[in-house]
Amino acid sequence: MLNLMENVSIKTEATIEKALSRHEHTGLMAALPFLVLALIAIAGIFIPVVADFPESKAYQTADIAWMLIASALVLLMTPGLSFFYGGMVSKKNVISTMLQSFIATGLMSVLWVVCGFSLAFGNSWHGLIGNPLTFAFFHGLNAHAPNLGVNGQVVLTIPLLLYALFQMKFAIITPALVVGATAERIRFTAYVLFMILFSLFVYAPLAHWTWSPDGFLYKLGVLDFAGGTVVHISAGCAALAGALVLKPRKVHQYGTPTKPARITYVLLGTGLLWFGWFGFNAGSALTAGPLAVSAFATTNTASAAAGLSWIFFDAIRGRKPSALGFCIGAVVGLVAITPAAGYVGIPQSIFIGFAAAVISNLAVYWKSKTSIDDTLDVFPCHGIGGMVGMILTGVFASTKINPAGNNGLWYGGVSFFWHQLLGMCVAVIYAFCVSWLLFKLINWLYPLRVRDEDEEIGLDISQHDESL
Repeated sequence: MLNLMENVSIKTEATIEKALSRHEHTGLMAALPFLVLALIAIAGIFIPVVADFPESKAYQTADIAWMLIASALVLLMTPGLSFFYGGMVSKKNVISTMLQSFIATGLMSVLWVVCGFSLAFGNSWHGLIGNPLTFAFFHGLNAHAPNLGVNGQVVLTIPLLLYALFQMKFAIITPALVVGATAERIRFTAYVLFMILFSLFVYAPLAHWTWSPDGFLYKLGVLDFAGGTVVHISAGCAALAGALVLKPRKVHQYGTPTKPARITYVLLGTGLLWFGWFGFNAGSALTAGPLAVSAFATTNTASAAAGLSWIFFDAIRGRKPSALGFCIGAVVGLVAITPAAGYVGIPQSIFIGFAAAVISNLAVYWKSKTSIDDTLDVFPCHGIGGMVGMILTGVFASTKINPAGNNGLWYGGVSFFWHQLLGMCVAVIYAFCVSWLLFKLINWLYPLRVRDEDEEIGLDISQHDESL
Protein backbone atom coordinates (compact mmCIF):
# COMPACT_ATOMS: atom_id res chain seq x y z
CA MET A 1 0.00 0.00 0.00
CA LEU A 2 2.82 2.37 0.90
CA ASN A 3 4.62 1.52 -2.33
CA LEU A 4 1.49 2.31 -4.32
CA MET A 5 1.11 5.69 -2.64
CA GLU A 6 4.78 6.48 -3.23
CA ASN A 7 4.42 5.60 -6.92
CA VAL A 8 1.38 7.86 -7.27
CA SER A 9 3.22 10.69 -5.51
CA ILE A 10 6.30 10.27 -7.72
CA LYS A 11 4.12 10.20 -10.85
CA THR A 12 2.28 13.37 -9.76
CA GLU A 13 5.52 15.20 -9.00
CA ALA A 14 6.95 14.16 -12.35
CA THR A 15 3.86 15.48 -14.13
CA ILE A 16 4.12 18.81 -12.31
CA GLU A 17 7.83 19.14 -13.09
CA LYS A 18 7.13 18.35 -16.73
CA ALA A 19 4.43 21.02 -16.88
CA LEU A 20 6.62 23.63 -15.19
CA SER A 21 9.62 22.90 -17.38
CA ARG A 22 7.65 23.41 -20.59
CA HIS A 23 7.86 26.90 -22.07
CA GLU A 24 4.72 27.44 -24.13
CA HIS A 25 5.08 31.16 -24.83
CA THR A 26 8.40 32.20 -26.31
CA GLY A 27 9.63 34.82 -28.71
CA LEU A 28 7.14 37.25 -30.24
CA MET A 29 4.06 35.60 -28.70
CA ALA A 30 5.46 36.14 -25.22
CA ALA A 31 6.51 39.71 -25.95
CA LEU A 32 3.38 40.82 -27.82
CA PRO A 33 1.21 41.84 -24.82
CA PHE A 34 4.06 43.86 -23.33
CA LEU A 35 4.77 45.54 -26.67
CA VAL A 36 1.12 46.51 -27.15
CA LEU A 37 0.95 48.01 -23.66
CA ALA A 38 4.24 49.84 -24.27
CA LEU A 39 2.87 51.37 -27.49
CA ILE A 40 -0.27 52.53 -25.66
CA ALA A 41 1.82 54.04 -22.87
CA ILE A 42 4.08 55.87 -25.34
CA ALA A 43 1.11 57.10 -27.37
CA GLY A 44 -0.34 58.60 -24.19
CA ILE A 45 2.66 60.92 -23.93
CA PHE A 46 1.62 62.73 -27.11
CA ILE A 47 -2.04 63.27 -26.18
CA PRO A 48 -2.41 67.00 -25.41
CA VAL A 49 -3.78 68.08 -22.05
CA VAL A 50 -7.13 69.89 -22.15
CA ALA A 51 -8.48 72.28 -19.53
CA ASP A 52 -11.45 71.21 -17.41
CA PHE A 53 -14.99 72.12 -18.37
CA PRO A 54 -15.26 75.77 -17.24
CA GLU A 55 -18.99 76.08 -16.59
CA SER A 56 -19.22 74.07 -13.38
CA LYS A 57 -22.65 75.43 -12.41
CA ALA A 58 -24.21 72.29 -13.89
CA TYR A 59 -22.39 70.13 -11.36
CA GLN A 60 -23.97 69.07 -8.08
CA THR A 61 -21.35 68.27 -5.44
CA ALA A 62 -23.65 65.82 -3.62
CA ASP A 63 -24.14 63.87 -6.85
CA ILE A 64 -20.39 63.89 -7.50
CA ALA A 65 -19.68 62.55 -4.00
CA TRP A 66 -22.29 59.80 -4.33
CA MET A 67 -21.09 58.72 -7.78
CA LEU A 68 -17.47 58.56 -6.62
CA ILE A 69 -18.59 56.22 -3.84
CA ALA A 70 -20.81 54.22 -6.20
CA SER A 71 -17.94 53.78 -8.65
CA ALA A 72 -15.72 52.44 -5.87
CA LEU A 73 -18.49 50.08 -4.74
CA VAL A 74 -18.87 48.63 -8.22
CA LEU A 75 -15.12 48.09 -8.51
CA LEU A 76 -15.24 46.14 -5.23
CA MET A 77 -17.60 43.67 -6.90
CA THR A 78 -14.84 42.25 -9.10
CA PRO A 79 -12.61 41.02 -6.23
CA GLY A 80 -15.87 39.89 -4.59
CA LEU A 81 -16.64 37.87 -7.71
CA SER A 82 -13.13 36.42 -7.57
CA PHE A 83 -13.76 35.07 -4.07
CA PHE A 84 -17.26 33.90 -5.05
CA TYR A 85 -15.92 31.89 -8.00
CA GLY A 86 -12.65 30.88 -6.35
CA GLY A 87 -14.44 29.26 -3.44
CA MET A 88 -16.57 27.05 -5.71
CA VAL A 89 -13.88 25.46 -7.88
CA SER A 90 -11.52 22.64 -6.87
CA LYS A 91 -8.55 23.45 -4.66
CA LYS A 92 -6.05 23.08 -7.49
CA ASN A 93 -7.79 25.82 -9.53
CA VAL A 94 -8.58 28.49 -6.93
CA ILE A 95 -5.82 30.96 -7.80
CA SER A 96 -6.24 30.62 -11.57
CA THR A 97 -10.00 31.19 -11.35
CA MET A 98 -9.62 34.20 -9.08
CA LEU A 99 -6.91 35.74 -11.25
CA GLN A 100 -8.92 35.27 -14.45
CA SER A 101 -11.62 37.44 -12.88
CA PHE A 102 -9.37 39.91 -11.09
CA ILE A 103 -7.11 40.60 -14.09
CA ALA A 104 -10.09 42.36 -15.70
CA THR A 105 -9.57 45.31 -13.33
CA GLY A 106 -6.31 46.13 -15.11
CA LEU A 107 -7.12 44.94 -18.60
CA MET A 108 -10.51 46.60 -19.01
CA SER A 109 -9.44 49.82 -17.25
CA VAL A 110 -6.77 50.49 -19.87
CA LEU A 111 -8.95 49.37 -22.79
CA TRP A 112 -11.87 51.53 -21.61
CA VAL A 113 -9.65 54.62 -21.50
CA VAL A 114 -8.09 53.94 -24.91
CA CYS A 115 -11.28 53.29 -26.91
CA GLY A 116 -13.95 51.39 -24.94
CA PHE A 117 -15.87 54.40 -23.65
CA SER A 118 -15.81 55.97 -27.09
CA LEU A 119 -17.23 52.81 -28.66
CA ALA A 120 -20.02 52.71 -26.09
CA PHE A 121 -20.86 56.43 -25.78
CA GLY A 122 -19.06 58.27 -28.58
CA ASN A 123 -20.56 59.78 -31.73
CA SER A 124 -23.05 57.19 -32.94
CA TRP A 125 -22.89 55.38 -36.25
CA HIS A 126 -26.54 54.64 -37.14
CA GLY A 127 -27.33 53.79 -33.51
CA LEU A 128 -25.07 50.72 -33.68
CA ILE A 129 -21.66 51.76 -32.34
CA GLY A 130 -19.80 54.83 -31.19
CA ASN A 131 -16.82 56.38 -32.96
CA PRO A 132 -13.70 54.97 -31.22
CA LEU A 133 -11.90 58.28 -31.70
CA THR A 134 -14.53 60.47 -30.01
CA PHE A 135 -12.90 60.22 -26.58
CA ALA A 136 -9.81 58.13 -27.38
CA PHE A 137 -7.50 58.06 -24.32
CA PHE A 138 -10.28 60.05 -22.58
CA HIS A 139 -9.01 63.04 -24.58
CA GLY A 140 -11.22 66.09 -24.12
CA LEU A 141 -13.51 64.31 -21.69
CA ASN A 142 -12.86 66.81 -18.89
CA ALA A 143 -13.54 69.70 -21.23
CA HIS A 144 -16.81 68.30 -22.53
CA ALA A 145 -20.09 69.61 -21.14
CA PRO A 146 -21.65 67.06 -18.77
CA ASN A 147 -23.95 65.43 -21.29
CA LEU A 148 -24.77 61.76 -21.67
CA GLY A 149 -24.44 61.42 -25.42
CA VAL A 150 -22.24 63.69 -27.47
CA ASN A 151 -25.24 65.44 -28.95
CA GLY A 152 -26.32 66.47 -25.45
CA GLN A 153 -29.68 64.74 -25.17
CA VAL A 154 -29.36 63.93 -21.46
CA VAL A 155 -27.76 66.49 -19.16
CA LEU A 156 -25.80 65.13 -16.20
CA THR A 157 -25.06 66.82 -12.88
CA ILE A 158 -21.64 65.15 -12.66
CA PRO A 159 -18.55 65.54 -14.86
CA LEU A 160 -18.63 63.36 -17.94
CA LEU A 161 -15.30 61.95 -16.78
CA LEU A 162 -16.94 60.63 -13.62
CA TYR A 163 -19.70 59.01 -15.67
CA ALA A 164 -17.03 57.37 -17.83
CA LEU A 165 -15.28 56.04 -14.72
CA PHE A 166 -18.56 54.69 -13.32
CA GLN A 167 -19.27 52.92 -16.60
CA MET A 168 -15.71 51.56 -16.60
CA LYS A 169 -16.51 49.44 -13.55
CA PHE A 170 -19.38 47.77 -15.45
CA ALA A 171 -17.04 47.06 -18.35
CA ILE A 172 -14.60 45.46 -15.89
CA ILE A 173 -16.95 42.99 -14.22
CA THR A 174 -18.82 41.81 -17.33
CA PRO A 175 -16.07 39.70 -18.97
CA ALA A 176 -14.99 38.60 -15.48
CA LEU A 177 -18.40 36.95 -15.05
CA VAL A 178 -17.77 34.62 -17.99
CA VAL A 179 -14.83 33.03 -16.13
CA GLY A 180 -17.17 30.83 -14.12
CA ALA A 181 -18.26 28.87 -17.18
CA THR A 182 -14.79 28.19 -18.58
CA ALA A 183 -12.97 27.63 -15.26
CA GLU A 184 -10.57 24.74 -14.69
CA ARG A 185 -9.70 24.17 -18.35
CA ILE A 186 -9.03 27.42 -20.25
CA ARG A 187 -5.58 28.89 -20.91
CA PHE A 188 -4.98 32.15 -19.13
CA THR A 189 -3.54 33.95 -22.17
CA ALA A 190 -6.42 32.77 -24.37
CA TYR A 191 -8.94 34.09 -21.88
CA VAL A 192 -7.18 37.45 -21.69
CA LEU A 193 -7.53 37.71 -25.48
CA PHE A 194 -11.21 36.78 -25.22
CA MET A 195 -11.79 39.52 -22.65
CA ILE A 196 -10.37 42.12 -25.02
CA LEU A 197 -12.38 40.95 -28.03
CA PHE A 198 -15.57 40.49 -25.99
CA SER A 199 -15.30 44.03 -24.65
CA LEU A 200 -14.86 45.48 -28.13
CA PHE A 201 -17.34 43.39 -30.11
CA VAL A 202 -20.03 42.40 -27.59
CA TYR A 203 -20.04 44.64 -24.53
CA ALA A 204 -19.41 48.02 -26.20
CA PRO A 205 -22.10 47.57 -28.91
CA LEU A 206 -24.69 46.40 -26.38
CA ALA A 207 -23.87 49.33 -24.08
CA HIS A 208 -24.24 51.72 -27.02
CA TRP A 209 -27.55 50.22 -28.14
CA THR A 210 -29.04 50.26 -24.64
CA TRP A 211 -27.57 53.23 -22.77
CA SER A 212 -26.44 55.77 -25.35
CA PRO A 213 -29.29 58.18 -26.24
CA ASP A 214 -28.44 57.47 -29.88
CA GLY A 215 -28.60 53.67 -29.50
CA PHE A 216 -31.38 51.91 -31.37
CA LEU A 217 -32.64 49.95 -28.33
CA TYR A 218 -32.64 53.15 -26.28
CA LYS A 219 -34.75 54.84 -28.94
CA LEU A 220 -37.03 51.81 -29.08
CA GLY A 221 -37.79 52.38 -25.40
CA VAL A 222 -36.06 49.30 -23.96
CA LEU A 223 -35.38 49.81 -20.24
CA ASP A 224 -32.29 48.42 -18.54
CA PHE A 225 -31.60 50.41 -15.40
CA ALA A 226 -28.23 48.95 -14.45
CA GLY A 227 -27.20 46.16 -16.81
CA GLY A 228 -29.60 43.22 -17.08
CA THR A 229 -28.99 43.17 -20.83
CA VAL A 230 -25.62 44.84 -21.14
CA VAL A 231 -23.91 42.97 -18.29
CA HIS A 232 -25.72 39.81 -17.26
CA ILE A 233 -27.38 38.57 -20.43
CA SER A 234 -24.23 39.31 -22.45
CA ALA A 235 -22.00 37.52 -19.92
CA GLY A 236 -24.41 34.62 -19.45
CA CYS A 237 -24.76 33.97 -23.17
CA ALA A 238 -21.00 34.31 -23.68
CA ALA A 239 -20.55 31.78 -20.87
CA LEU A 240 -22.81 29.29 -22.64
CA ALA A 241 -20.90 29.79 -25.89
CA GLY A 242 -17.57 29.28 -24.11
CA ALA A 243 -18.76 26.10 -22.40
CA LEU A 244 -19.90 24.67 -25.74
CA VAL A 245 -16.67 25.51 -27.58
CA LEU A 246 -14.34 24.34 -24.79
CA LYS A 247 -16.15 21.03 -24.26
CA PRO A 248 -16.53 19.44 -20.79
CA ARG A 249 -13.77 19.02 -18.22
CA LYS A 250 -12.37 15.53 -17.74
CA VAL A 251 -14.00 15.24 -14.31
CA HIS A 252 -17.32 16.13 -15.90
CA GLN A 253 -16.89 13.55 -18.65
CA TYR A 254 -16.02 10.81 -16.18
CA GLY A 255 -18.63 11.86 -13.63
CA THR A 256 -15.99 12.37 -10.96
CA PRO A 257 -17.50 14.12 -7.91
CA THR A 258 -15.86 17.42 -6.99
CA LYS A 259 -16.22 19.64 -3.93
CA PRO A 260 -15.95 23.42 -3.58
CA ALA A 261 -12.54 24.49 -2.31
CA ARG A 262 -13.66 27.09 0.24
CA ILE A 263 -17.31 27.72 1.15
CA THR A 264 -16.03 30.56 3.34
CA TYR A 265 -14.66 32.24 0.18
CA VAL A 266 -18.12 31.98 -1.37
CA LEU A 267 -19.70 33.62 1.68
CA LEU A 268 -17.11 36.40 1.63
CA GLY A 269 -17.54 36.90 -2.11
CA THR A 270 -21.33 37.06 -1.76
CA GLY A 271 -21.05 39.68 0.95
CA LEU A 272 -18.73 41.82 -1.18
CA LEU A 273 -20.97 41.43 -4.23
CA TRP A 274 -24.12 42.33 -2.27
CA PHE A 275 -22.38 45.36 -0.75
CA GLY A 276 -20.95 46.52 -4.07
CA TRP A 277 -24.26 45.97 -5.87
CA PHE A 278 -25.72 48.98 -4.08
CA GLY A 279 -23.32 51.09 -6.13
CA PHE A 280 -24.14 49.03 -9.20
CA ASN A 281 -27.90 49.65 -9.00
CA ALA A 282 -28.43 52.71 -6.80
CA GLY A 283 -25.47 54.41 -8.51
CA SER A 284 -27.21 53.98 -11.86
CA ALA A 285 -29.66 56.70 -10.76
CA LEU A 286 -26.66 59.03 -11.39
CA THR A 287 -27.88 61.37 -8.64
CA ALA A 288 -27.97 61.38 -4.85
CA GLY A 289 -31.76 61.53 -4.80
CA PRO A 290 -34.97 59.58 -4.19
CA LEU A 291 -34.48 57.34 -7.22
CA ALA A 292 -31.16 56.09 -5.82
CA VAL A 293 -32.89 55.33 -2.51
CA SER A 294 -35.63 53.39 -4.31
CA ALA A 295 -33.09 51.39 -6.32
CA PHE A 296 -31.12 50.69 -3.15
CA ALA A 297 -34.23 49.32 -1.45
CA THR A 298 -35.38 47.13 -4.34
CA THR A 299 -31.87 45.73 -4.72
CA ASN A 300 -31.63 44.59 -1.12
CA THR A 301 -35.19 43.27 -1.02
CA ALA A 302 -34.94 41.21 -4.20
CA SER A 303 -31.65 39.66 -3.13
CA ALA A 304 -32.98 38.74 0.29
CA ALA A 305 -36.11 37.17 -1.19
CA ALA A 306 -34.09 35.23 -3.76
CA GLY A 307 -31.63 33.81 -1.22
CA LEU A 308 -34.50 32.54 0.91
CA SER A 309 -36.43 31.31 -2.13
CA TRP A 310 -33.48 29.22 -3.29
CA ILE A 311 -32.94 27.33 -0.02
CA PHE A 312 -36.68 26.96 0.70
CA PHE A 313 -37.20 25.55 -2.80
CA ASP A 314 -34.30 23.17 -2.20
CA ALA A 315 -35.99 22.02 1.01
CA ILE A 316 -39.20 21.18 -0.89
CA ARG A 317 -37.09 18.98 -3.18
CA GLY A 318 -35.56 17.13 -0.27
CA ARG A 319 -32.24 18.97 -0.04
CA LYS A 320 -30.64 20.41 3.07
CA PRO A 321 -30.44 24.21 3.33
CA SER A 322 -26.88 25.16 2.46
CA ALA A 323 -24.66 28.21 2.66
CA LEU A 324 -23.81 27.71 -1.02
CA GLY A 325 -27.49 27.64 -1.95
CA PHE A 326 -28.33 30.84 -0.11
CA CYS A 327 -25.31 32.62 -1.63
CA ILE A 328 -26.16 31.56 -5.19
CA GLY A 329 -29.80 32.52 -4.68
CA ALA A 330 -28.89 35.94 -3.30
CA VAL A 331 -26.68 36.65 -6.32
CA VAL A 332 -29.44 35.52 -8.70
CA GLY A 333 -31.76 38.01 -6.98
CA LEU A 334 -29.21 40.77 -7.47
CA VAL A 335 -28.92 39.84 -11.15
CA ALA A 336 -32.68 39.80 -11.72
CA ILE A 337 -33.39 43.14 -10.02
CA THR A 338 -30.57 44.91 -11.89
CA PRO A 339 -32.57 45.95 -14.99
CA ALA A 340 -35.64 46.77 -12.89
CA ALA A 341 -34.11 48.43 -9.81
CA GLY A 342 -35.03 52.01 -10.70
CA TYR A 343 -38.35 51.25 -12.38
CA VAL A 344 -40.28 48.93 -10.01
CA GLY A 345 -41.68 49.23 -6.51
CA ILE A 346 -40.33 47.46 -3.42
CA PRO A 347 -43.25 44.97 -3.13
CA GLN A 348 -42.77 43.92 -6.74
CA SER A 349 -39.04 43.41 -6.15
CA ILE A 350 -39.90 40.60 -3.72
CA PHE A 351 -41.67 38.73 -6.51
CA ILE A 352 -38.81 39.38 -8.94
CA GLY A 353 -36.25 37.90 -6.53
CA PHE A 354 -38.50 34.99 -5.60
CA ALA A 355 -39.35 34.05 -9.20
CA ALA A 356 -35.80 34.44 -10.52
CA ALA A 357 -34.40 32.12 -7.83
CA VAL A 358 -36.92 29.36 -8.58
CA ILE A 359 -36.42 29.61 -12.34
CA SER A 360 -32.61 29.68 -12.09
CA ASN A 361 -32.66 26.79 -9.61
CA LEU A 362 -34.64 24.71 -12.10
CA ALA A 363 -32.34 25.82 -14.93
CA VAL A 364 -29.30 24.62 -12.95
CA TYR A 365 -31.03 21.25 -12.43
CA TRP A 366 -31.97 20.89 -16.10
CA LYS A 367 -28.46 21.85 -17.19
CA SER A 368 -27.01 19.17 -14.91
CA LYS A 369 -28.92 16.59 -16.98
CA THR A 370 -27.11 17.64 -20.17
CA SER A 371 -23.51 17.30 -21.33
CA ILE A 372 -22.96 21.08 -21.12
CA ASP A 373 -20.18 21.87 -18.66
CA ASP A 374 -20.82 25.42 -17.50
CA THR A 375 -18.54 24.96 -14.50
CA LEU A 376 -20.18 27.40 -12.07
CA ASP A 377 -23.61 27.72 -13.74
CA VAL A 378 -23.05 31.20 -15.15
CA PHE A 379 -25.70 30.85 -17.84
CA PRO A 380 -28.48 29.48 -15.56
CA CYS A 381 -27.76 32.13 -12.92
CA HIS A 382 -26.61 35.26 -14.78
CA GLY A 383 -28.02 34.57 -18.24
CA ILE A 384 -31.42 33.25 -17.18
CA GLY A 385 -31.53 35.60 -14.18
CA GLY A 386 -30.91 38.58 -16.47
CA MET A 387 -33.63 37.42 -18.86
CA VAL A 388 -36.14 37.02 -16.02
CA GLY A 389 -35.24 40.49 -14.80
CA MET A 390 -35.70 42.07 -18.23
CA ILE A 391 -39.05 40.38 -18.77
CA LEU A 392 -40.35 41.33 -15.32
CA THR A 393 -39.17 44.90 -15.87
CA GLY A 394 -41.52 44.83 -18.84
CA VAL A 395 -44.26 43.60 -16.51
CA PHE A 396 -43.82 45.69 -13.35
CA ALA A 397 -42.17 48.96 -14.43
CA SER A 398 -44.15 52.00 -13.34
CA THR A 399 -43.88 55.70 -14.12
CA LYS A 400 -44.89 56.34 -10.51
CA ILE A 401 -41.45 55.08 -9.51
CA ASN A 402 -39.58 56.65 -12.40
CA PRO A 403 -41.34 59.10 -14.73
CA ALA A 404 -38.52 58.65 -17.25
CA GLY A 405 -39.43 54.97 -17.59
CA ASN A 406 -42.64 53.38 -18.77
CA ASN A 407 -45.64 51.43 -17.50
CA GLY A 408 -45.25 47.68 -17.73
CA LEU A 409 -47.74 45.03 -18.79
CA TRP A 410 -49.21 44.83 -15.26
CA TYR A 411 -50.18 48.50 -15.59
CA GLY A 412 -51.41 48.40 -19.17
CA GLY A 413 -48.13 48.94 -21.06
CA VAL A 414 -48.60 46.24 -23.70
CA SER A 415 -46.47 47.80 -26.44
CA PHE A 416 -43.66 48.55 -23.99
CA PHE A 417 -43.67 44.92 -22.84
CA TRP A 418 -43.22 43.68 -26.42
CA HIS A 419 -40.41 46.18 -27.03
CA GLN A 420 -38.73 44.98 -23.83
CA LEU A 421 -39.05 41.37 -24.96
CA LEU A 422 -37.67 42.24 -28.40
CA GLY A 423 -34.68 44.03 -26.88
CA MET A 424 -33.95 41.03 -24.67
CA CYS A 425 -34.08 38.64 -27.63
CA VAL A 426 -31.78 40.85 -29.70
CA ALA A 427 -29.25 40.89 -26.84
CA VAL A 428 -29.42 37.12 -26.32
CA ILE A 429 -28.93 36.26 -29.99
CA TYR A 430 -26.19 38.83 -30.57
CA ALA A 431 -24.19 38.06 -27.41
CA PHE A 432 -24.30 34.29 -27.94
CA CYS A 433 -23.51 34.28 -31.65
CA VAL A 434 -20.66 36.81 -31.53
CA SER A 435 -19.15 35.24 -28.39
CA TRP A 436 -19.27 31.79 -30.00
CA LEU A 437 -17.47 33.17 -33.06
CA LEU A 438 -14.86 34.86 -30.84
CA PHE A 439 -14.16 31.65 -28.93
CA LYS A 440 -13.87 29.77 -32.24
CA LEU A 441 -11.55 32.41 -33.69
CA ILE A 442 -9.28 32.38 -30.66
CA ASN A 443 -9.20 28.58 -30.68
CA TRP A 444 -8.15 28.69 -34.32
CA LEU A 445 -5.38 31.20 -33.63
CA TYR A 446 -4.25 29.71 -30.33
CA PRO A 447 -5.57 26.68 -28.39
CA LEU A 448 -8.17 27.69 -25.84
CA ARG A 449 -7.89 24.62 -23.71
CA VAL A 450 -4.96 23.51 -21.58
CA ARG A 451 -3.35 20.12 -22.13
CA ASP A 452 -4.83 17.09 -20.37
CA GLU A 453 -1.89 16.80 -17.98
CA ASP A 454 -2.14 20.51 -17.13
CA GLU A 455 -5.84 20.11 -16.38
CA GLU A 456 -5.06 17.10 -14.20
CA ILE A 457 -2.53 18.85 -11.98
CA GLY A 458 -4.59 22.04 -11.91
CA LEU A 459 -4.28 25.45 -13.51
CA ASP A 460 -2.76 27.06 -10.41
CA ILE A 461 0.47 25.14 -11.00
CA SER A 462 0.39 24.64 -14.77
CA GLN A 463 -0.61 28.20 -15.69
CA HIS A 464 0.82 30.30 -12.87
CA ASP A 465 3.29 28.20 -10.86
CA GLU A 466 1.40 29.16 -7.69
CA SER A 467 -0.59 27.26 -5.11
CA LEU A 468 -2.64 27.84 -1.98
